[in-house]
Amino acid sequence: MEVLELRTYRDLQYVRSMETLMRSLDARLRAADGSLSAKSFQELKDRMSELLPLSSVLEQYKADTRTIVRLREEVRNLSSSLAAIQEEMGAYGYEDLQRRVMALEARLHACAQKLGCGKLTGVSNPITVRAMGSRFGSWMTDTMAPSADSRVWYMDGYYKGRRVLEFRTLGDFIKGQNFIQHLLPQPWAGTGHVVYNGSLFYNKYQSNVVVKYHFRSRSVLVQRSLPGAGYNNTFPYSWGGFSDMDFMVDESGLWAVYTTNQNAGNIVVSRLDPHTLEVVRSWDTGYPKRSAGEAFMICGVLYVTNSHLAGAKVYFAYFTNTSSYEYTDVPFHNQYSHISMLDYNPRERALYTWNNGHQVLYNVTLFHVISTAGDP
Repeated sequence: MEVLELRTYRDLQYVRSMETLMRSLDARLRAADGSLSAKSFQELKDRMSELLPLSSVLEQYKADTRTIVRLREEVRNLSSSLAAIQEEMGAYGYEDLQRRVMALEARLHACAQKLGCGKLTGVSNPITVRAMGSRFGSWMTDTMAPSADSRVWYMDGYYKGRRVLEFRTLGDFIKGQNFIQHLLPQPWAGTGHVVYNGSLFYNKYQSNVVVKYHFRSRSVLVQRSLPGAGYNNTFPYSWGGFSDMDFMVDESGLWAVYTTNQNAGNIVVSRLDPHTLEVVRSWDTGYPKRSAGEAFMICGVLYVTNSHLAGAKVYFAYFTNTSSYEYTDVPFHNQYSHISMLDYNPRERALYTWNNGHQVLYNVTLFHVISTAGDP
């Protein structure tokens, strides 16, 4: 509505400036009374040409009117929905209503993400959130949590760790206050962990086992071997650090990035069922994992950096919806020169990075299209 108001104000000023010209033309046409010289006719023709842009302005007014009509209809529909919800309030208990609201919010979230899907075209300058911990580690938020939930999870180190810190908000994380500690029953390997819908997904140390740890119950819900996946520095990223298995979440769900002997060390992308950890579908990207600095998923597309050191850029993209790839050239400023964790958060449209003991954020720019990328 604000955009329409600004555009309408601008066009109204233009229309008012045309009124004087139109009155002048009308007066001259009346005075001519059918007898126009060639010179007078040309003058009138030139003045008339000045009015030509008015037609496009009036067409825009018509389009804006249709938009306002649609907006009015949407408001009317929303009002009806709210009235219906208000009537139902007495029929449901608080917990039932809360579940309904959460289900609706999840559907709205999924629709918004899919409508906003697109191709990566740019990465912003880095935003250093905090400098904390060792050279290697990971930090993240839950991509499926409601917008009011801004908890941050922090895991220092790249192997044999079991201690996960949960901060109440990003502000608390920055200040280092208001956190609780989770002690995992099995140690982790690498830094490719991800928090998704209230659970932590990570690689069990010295194995190709995926572990799903539920924070609220403080228990392992399920664990499963990833068939053929290398582990224990068999197929890490170029920086090493037991980074054989990297878990990611994007607009279309949970992913595992790894490699196998059968794939000759090339990156494999597998879509996982978040409940059972079974592989839904896999793709062989053809890109050697040991040559990759780090990687992340956006809208079903795997983006790979060519290095973890200074001068890195997003160099390679693999599209799961078409099983095709292309080489890219999207630079980003690697401020602290040693990235050991790089993950995309679809809720915030940002890259979370652990860069040489610094926790860093990057905003991303996407070329927005309606997409079903990542669907089999």
